[in-house]
Amino acid sequence: MNILISGGSGFLGSAFSKEIKQRDQSMNKEIYITWLTRDSSQTHPNGIEMLTYDELATSDKTFDVILNLAGAGIADKRWSDARKEQLLASRIKPTNALLTFIARTTVKPKLLISGSAIGWYGTQGDKPLTESSSFETDFAHKLCDEWEQLALKATDHGVPVSIVRTGVVMHPDGGMLGKLLMPFKMGVGGQLGDGQQIMSWISREDWVGATIFIMEQHLANQTNNQHIISSGDNTLETDNDTPAMVYNLTAPNPVTNHTFTKTLGSHLHRPTFFTLPEFLLKLMFGEMSTLLIDGQKVLPQALLDSGYEFQQPTLKQALEEQKA
Repeated sequence: MNILISGGSGFLGSAFSKEIKQRDQSMNKEIYITWLTRDSSQTHPNGIEMLTYDELATSDKTFDVILNLAGAGIADKRWSDARKEQLLASRIKPTNALLTFIARTTVKPKLLISGSAIGWYGTQGDKPLTESSSFETDFAHKLCDEWEQLALKATDHGVPVSIVRTGVVMHPDGGMLGKLLMPFKMGVGGQLGDGQQIMSWISREDWVGATIFIMEQHLANQTNNQHIISSGDNTLETDNDTPAMVYNLTAPNPVTNHTFTKTLGSHLHRPTFFTLPEFLLKLMFGEMSTLLIDGQKVLPQALLDSGYEFQQPTLKQALEEQKA
């Protein structure tokens, strides 16, 4: 099996690549991973091939699955107008390049898995949100929706699409947890605002496991002339009969920021007396502070209905098993 990954060297793409190579090698399967890159000299692990965007434009290679993860981190910098344009362009340009390849290639991929985020739902407090829920319009929704709508154009060429809306990914190697470990270990960690905002999170192990689950289930169903796995409520509308689905990649047990703070502090045996008040967060981060202040209770209904079993369903378990 051949898999092409945009954003392969990132926090999620690298973990996915490592896990699926190890999993398939242990089962004596042949799998080839190619990372799509702008720099062919980029450092990469053994066994990973590199393909530049310029090479993709004329390549005659075929891929069974494309995993589209390219995109600048939404929480990495303050949301200036220029930063908003960068966030969108960093998602749209790679996706357009993949669509151009899909349209041109004779042998189509069997599946496009395209990244998104639970920001698609907008700010909705503690209202439970599943794949069938509606959205509130804000910048995060517009960013995610434009990315999703573009990826869905792959169905115009007969390629099924799975959109994965990702929550806060937990792992000490990076992401939110990686940034918080040092201040918490120094005893200066604390809750944000009133701490009641809901945090919809997922361990990196389960993000990788769920993505592989979606991919393998789809390929198996396609071999049996069945559609992509669906709970019925996670089907997306397209202009054709090619299936498109959406999955919330979040753990089944979201927590409040207060609970997250106390759980991490207890795990690290450190106090959590400090609080960053809401007005200060708004002053420090501007519009981006909504990611810290306003919660979302997003549930992985489609994954659960499809039979995925979470490896780390609780935050305490994730912290302990990841040795954060």
